[in-house]
Amino acid sequence: MASQIKNIDEIIRILKKEVKSYQVPVVELYAKNKHVFHVLISCVLSLRTHDEVTAKVCEVLFKNVNAPKDIMKLGLPALRKKIKSVNFYKTKAKNIYKICQILEEKYEGKVPETPEELLALPNVGRKTMGIVMVCGHAKKGNYLPVDAHVHQVSNRLGWVKTKTPEQTERALMKVIPKKYWFDLNTILVTFGQGTCTSISPFCSRCPISNYCPKVNVQRIR
Repeated sequence: MASQIKNIDEIIRILKKEVKSYQVPVVELYAKNKHVFHVLISCVLSLRTHDEVTAKVCEVLFKNVNAPKDIMKLGLPALRKKIKSVNFYKTKAKNIYKICQILEEKYEGKVPETPEELLALPNVGRKTMGIVMVCGHAKKGNYLPVDAHVHQVSNRLGWVKTKTPEQTERALMKVIPKKYWFDLNTILVTFGQGTCTSISPFCSRCPISNYCPKVNVQRIR
């Protein structure tokens, strides 16, 4: 039950206030613009890549790319050049190009609105699917996207005891009240990037330090 997490309402309230002054995750920027295609592509680009790198690549790419047909017109070699700064850019370029082909041929250039259709796209896993559904299509209340930051912070807080983001997603859905599902990814990703970092988190300035058992934290700042 969600009530198993003590002080969850207070913790979420504090974190929401805290992250308002932090840099917004790149995917969230395109969600605010209500541009679902940009949300999808920025998700694919962001995999295993620092947010600041993804943001710069997206800024350049999305100046002239607003739909799958724009990627097709650009062509694969030019796409590779434009996204060269992100990790695994050759594979991502190939997958993005293939995604755009599928969107053009099967969905009239639109991003599909069901989990099954999204997961069938190249390089789209549960995290990307969840973010597109929540941030792109605004399907609130049914999805809780979990990435490395959400997985790590949730385990440090003792909310879950899991080994993979997929396990964390299922576990969080059992203990987090549904009213928080829509915002949780953005809150914990932003907090994980700014304070609860993967190596040596800034526990000395953490506003929820008193609520955190610091599970498996070896070194703090």
